[in-house]
Amino acid sequence: MSGRIVALGGGHGLYASLTALRSLTEDLTAIVTVADDGGSSGRLREEMGILPPGDLRMALSALCEDTEWGRTWRDVLQTRFATAGPLDGHALGNLLIAALWTRNSDVVEGLDWVGRLLRSRGRVLPLAQEPLAISAVTDGPDGPRVVQGQAAVATAPGHVRGLAIEPAHPEVPPATLQAIADADMVVLGPGSWYTSVLTHFLVDPVAEALVAAGPRTVVALNIAYEDLETAEQGRADDVRALRAAAPGLRPALIVADASHRDDEDLVAEAAAWGVPLRFAPLLLEGTTDRHDPELLAREFAAAFARLMGDADAAPGMAG
Repeated sequence: MSGRIVALGGGHGLYASLTALRSLTEDLTAIVTVADDGGSSGRLREEMGILPPGDLRMALSALCEDTEWGRTWRDVLQTRFATAGPLDGHALGNLLIAALWTRNSDVVEGLDWVGRLLRSRGRVLPLAQEPLAISAVTDGPDGPRVVQGQAAVATAPGHVRGLAIEPAHPEVPPATLQAIADADMVVLGPGSWYTSVLTHFLVDPVAEALVAAGPRTVVALNIAYEDLETAEQGRADDVRALRAAAPGLRPALIVADASHRDDEDLVAEAAAWGVPLRFAPLLLEGTTDRHDPELLAREFAAAFARLMGDADAAPGMAG
């Protein structure tokens, strides 16, 4: 199967979708949010003024060549130090990316160098050229309050009612916009819904590109909430939040785990949006919220075949 595929998100959700999509095409691009301010990424961001490298590293690792070379360098990049000193908690891949950015100020070129080291099956691009600071308005038990920072938003109690980024109009790499424009299929989600998925729609040029790519877009919903930002919310709430963040977006398909098949609210929300909703078993055995890349790959392959006009190669799409 050939064609250009772009996946957007962050963290474990994007890792799962990239692992699934790499079996469908060799022309795969990950676009990653750059608002992380916690852990190793947050420390490097604050100390060096660079983009937080952690989610970029995760995406690069997902795309490594499936050989001893690729898997070895993937594992090396994912190695996290446990020391009694300042290296404690840092992932080696974060330090390598930071070193490349120090050597060459071109962020995209630095990521491409890591991709060549891994012999990646695809490319990783940042959402913006500069680190983003995300804030949210939440309706906690004491009323609305403003929460600052991705890590704080992800762990804040209460429903998220509004999102903002600083700077409000960041510079976007031309390659990022070109990848969306050229894609035969765009995959949005899974991942931390507000801080990794909806953040893309806070960057005006990217939001415009994604709205234009709506007829080629598949939305992959989470199975359960990954962070407190969506605790006690259902998948219908996630769809409503996406519609509010991107009023002009009309994707081709929504994919949800079979466990949500009886969710009448979700079915009604998708119908009101006018978007087909596909239920399928997607849960990784032994987990409560992680997608199985093999099951996800099957659903993406069917969606991709439909988008490419090959209905006969897309079994089960009416489910």
